[in-house]
Amino acid sequence: MTTSAPPPGLQAPARRLRAAVVGAGYWGPNLARNFRSSGAWELAAVCDLDLARAVALAEGGALATDDLADVLDRADVDVVAIATPAHTHQVIAEAALRAGKHVLVEKPLAHTRAAGESMVRLAAEHDLVLMADHTYCYTPAVLAIRDMVAAGDLGEILFVDSVRINLGLVQPDVDVFWDLAPHDLSILDFVLPGGLRPESVSAHGADPLGAGRSCVGYLALPLPGGAMAHVHVNWLSPTKIRRMVVGGTRRTLVWDDLNPQQRLSVYDRGVDLTQQSVDAVDRTTSQISYRLGDTWAPALPEHEPLRAMITELADSIHARRDPRTGGAAGLRVLGVLEAASASLAVGGAPVPVGERTLESV
Repeated sequence: MTTSAPPPGLQAPARRLRAAVVGAGYWGPNLARNFRSSGAWELAAVCDLDLARAVALAEGGALATDDLADVLDRADVDVVAIATPAHTHQVIAEAALRAGKHVLVEKPLAHTRAAGESMVRLAAEHDLVLMADHTYCYTPAVLAIRDMVAAGDLGEILFVDSVRINLGLVQPDVDVFWDLAPHDLSILDFVLPGGLRPESVSAHGADPLGAGRSCVGYLALPLPGGAMAHVHVNWLSPTKIRRMVVGGTRRTLVWDDLNPQQRLSVYDRGVDLTQQSVDAVDRTTSQISYRLGDTWAPALPEHEPLRAMITELADSIHARRDPRTGGAAGLRVLGVLEAASASLAVGGAPVPVGERTLESV
């Protein structure tokens, strides 16, 4: 597979692909609906341990089954889309890859980085696409943020502050970091030049409910060049907030995902630091000035992110290239999550993020 990817399009490719959705719970119905309605796809099968749920979701002649083997044995299934708990991702994905199927995996890619590396390695060995379902990366707002950062409209990135809080649901098998932070981390990986490559991770979590896992959490991620990213996740907030602030040397951008009238705001405001002199002990004396310019809201196109994401999957399969949110992106997110867990275990001390690359796994 090559690594270059054009902007995700919304036009269907020439040949329709056939997808099987594994998992008919929370996210599976969204995948099935988009596969069914897309001109690029046909929904071939739905698999769930609860056969009644699979039957309810498998409309239009799609196979409904509670046995994964029924899906993997079908020669007409091109892609297996996995929407099951994270600890099951590796087993299902590797079985599908060995059966010659391309794989789409709900976030996070796996329950450990080692499991994710195994999946990525197997996909490469079989020359198959492995794609992380980082749906937010296909929203009009995040695509616009990525373009603005790449074009230098914001200047050098100084900080990113992201808040993702709401009331529930407290998950039975993962903490709030592994449940909510993959969204923010995948967005950072998508929009930052060079992807998400923090020097270390500091994680502070709290369990005021006594649930046995962090329900409130904060991540601090020092970035190359002196920038800082901060992520706040919370299951206990009575208000729902989905907001990210990206500050640069030229402009600052605010993304409010819950404001459909103005999701993006760009502020020509900031702080300028001008070096004045160097004194006898080699200390720089600087003058600080504040820039107060215009504010505007970029116009955004309208499309469903999941539709754009599965179209990108189809395009990557037809073009035999890596998707924009492929296995490498999933591994970078997993690396941060594992470092966050390690930091929690040592009271929030910074933990380095592994420097391994796909070439070394």
